[in-house]
Amino acid sequence: MLYDVIILGSGPAGLSAAVYAQRARFQTLVIEEKPMSGGQILDTYEVDNYPGLPGITGFELGQKFREHADQTGAEFVNERVKEIQIEGDKKLVITNKAAYETRALILATGARHRKLMVPGEEKFTGMGVSYCATCDGAFFRGKCVAVVGGGDVALEDALFLARGCEKVYLIHRRDEFRGARILQERVKETENIELVLNSTVAEIRGVEQVSSLLVHNHMEETEQELEVQGVFIAVGIQPNTTAAEAIVEQDEQGYIIAGEDTKTSVPGVFAAGDVRTKQLRQVITAAADGANAITSVERYLSGQ
Repeated sequence: MLYDVIILGSGPAGLSAAVYAQRARFQTLVIEEKPMSGGQILDTYEVDNYPGLPGITGFELGQKFREHADQTGAEFVNERVKEIQIEGDKKLVITNKAAYETRALILATGARHRKLMVPGEEKFTGMGVSYCATCDGAFFRGKCVAVVGGGDVALEDALFLARGCEKVYLIHRRDEFRGARILQERVKETENIELVLNSTVAEIRGVEQVSSLLVHNHMEETEQELEVQGVFIAVGIQPNTTAAEAIVEQDEQGYIIAGEDTKTSVPGVFAAGDVRTKQLRQVITAAADGANAITSVERYLSGQ
């Protein structure tokens, strides 16, 4: 079977694209390797900046997106993409279970959490080291924890954890945060959040679980050991481009080079959501990318 468009990934970008593709009456297939649609928003406790749905949880929003796509009749398969081949005007997507042919391809594979790459991180992952405060925060109620990072996610994680933890250390390598001003103000006003600036984590320590962090202050050239039972790492994301890295052009950080029209360096291949080069990576911009991608697909297919 030859599909009009295949969408890789079912986060906000992929699901938005699926809805618009069905409205365009395209023969559409969505391939998702994870057992549940929604992408990174599934790890977000509360989404307070998506218009019209203030206070909705990330899980609920992800499910609403998927339900909408299901209602349009979009076809989904739960498979892992192994290879993408470009054969003229046709694209072949090979998964761990089958091979699918399509006229147009949308890469909406999202991104994953970056790691600190310090001693103890791998050893204690799941044993005190977490990349999702909203997923694992409840396990540390009444305890001392640390958050590492300086962007919106790190600030939000610190605020979230401060609601139930005895103390939260917020460790950042610079003396100023990159996150939104309103979040910075809230963090500084929260009594049980202690800022540890100009500092990086040198080692995560423990026996069977995390018990402390060795933190290096690179301004004063000093080290201190913080007693914590958990550390939440929020130092950014890496684009999931493994299957497409030999196909389309990427920037030095690995993001697929594509503008608002989502066109990549390969005709008929489009990139939407967190996986592409863009100024802002949020649910609303990912959903917009999905719509733009289908508009570009329509123009591409009509020109064939």
